[in-house]
Amino acid sequence: MQAVLEHSPPAGATVQTAKRTGFLLLSPSVLILLVWSIVPLVMTLWYSVQNYNLVDPTLHGFAGIDNYWYLLTDPDFLHALLNTLVLVAGVLLISIGGGTLLAVLYDQEFFGRGIARIMVISPFFIMPTVSALLWKNLMLHPIYGVYSAMMRAVGLTPIDWLARFPLMTVMMIVAWEWLPFAVLILLTAVQSLDGEQREAARMDGAGPIARFRYIILPHLGRAISVVVMIETIYLLTIFAEISVTTAGGPGVASTNLAYLIYSRALLQFDVGGASAGGVVAIVIANIVAIFLVRAVARNLEA
Repeated sequence: MQAVLEHSPPAGATVQTAKRTGFLLLSPSVLILLVWSIVPLVMTLWYSVQNYNLVDPTLHGFAGIDNYWYLLTDPDFLHALLNTLVLVAGVLLISIGGGTLLAVLYDQEFFGRGIARIMVISPFFIMPTVSALLWKNLMLHPIYGVYSAMMRAVGLTPIDWLARFPLMTVMMIVAWEWLPFAVLILLTAVQSLDGEQREAARMDGAGPIARFRYIILPHLGRAISVVVMIETIYLLTIFAEISVTTAGGPGVASTNLAYLIYSRALLQFDVGGASAGGVVAIVIANIVAIFLVRAVARNLEA
């Protein structure tokens, strides 16, 4: 027994060996992730300071900050940035407001509640392209759409929603897609609320509105902050719905930052300008993410 103990390695050496083994096993995955993320970023930064246009191969060389200056002084950029902010804010307002009300409703006992919950969550599993085609051709078409048939049935003139209200229509489509996500998170939060607390408030004479305002809504604060953070990150990159329904038009009425970068790269063939737009979009997204993460962290610590 003593001989075995004498020849066994010390505990510190065993720990160091285990750490080296773990590092060797993890290093391929870490290397792949670094290459996967850093190489596209470096290439984007490189092209953003180059004169690179696919239509004119003779135009090449170092551009400096010209691509950034042209982008930031372009009225289309400011319009696209404003559309992005309006789109994100509108979808958040609709999805969180409607999600909160539906979560409280679906927490009640009623016949067919299970089927109703499945139905309200199902739009979240529809691909954005399919959802946009569904709304464009089935629901909102000015001639044979469902909404047009309903308006004609009551004597009203059908509206070409995508032509007259492009940004609002895209906002409605995206909100329909993200409302189930908010309902799912907020319904889980409502169900975690102590039933005895609500029952005590009811017995003390608090009505439904008072219970919602002073008990349910404060309890949903953390869940709402998480929904805001997750949705905002994804809503900054909305593309498929705009591409399928309005193609950013009429003009730039429904063009957001993501679609503006796409149009610069693949419609105008300006790789340098599109790369500059991509860098600006990365900076904006990171600034928004930092503020959101800090706000959520403060809310969770409260």
